[in-house]
Amino acid sequence: MEEIPVKVAVRIRPLLSKEILHNHQVCVRLISNTQQIIIGKDRVFTFDFVFGKHSTQDEVYTTCIKPLVASLIEGYNATVFAYGQTGSGKTYTIGGGHIASVAEEERGIIPRAIQEIFQIMSENHNTDFAVKVSYIEVYKEELRDLLELETSMKDLHIREDEKGNTGRNINFN
Repeated sequence: MEEIPVKVAVRIRPLLSKEILHNHQVCVRLISNTQQIIIGKDRVFTFDFVFGKHSTQDEVYTTCIKPLVASLIEGYNATVFAYGQTGSGKTYTIGGGHIASVAEEERGIIPRAIQEIFQIMSENHNTDFAVKVSYIEVYKEELRDLLELETSMKDLHIREDEKGNTGRNINFN
């Protein structure tokens, strides 16, 4: 059976304090011992990975990202795409909040991946590494490079060249 190169993970976050205060109800539930969730009363969806409200940052990293880091070291490209509405927990899962002030166990997948990649590089003195990173936000149908402060005034476009390599082109307005 051919392996599909795209995997989809869902992480269900717990209700926030303000949601509890406003008597909001949980609308997404896990089906135990499966990779399925129920939305509402009866809409069932299946994913490659499902993480419940008590899942840890380490669990998400180890299951979903650590295999990608291993592939990176072998020379393959990897992309992590966090999708969800505002307030759904993307920033927490990706970064863990403000990186400098976050507890070790709360660190998200970016700081964990960076630490692991550079640890592997430091242990492999006989190997040359070239690291290229993009950190792009799509918000209201606009792209913003989060690693380059000046892109708020630029028009970003993601393109693929004839060799299948992806990159960004910047057009100044």
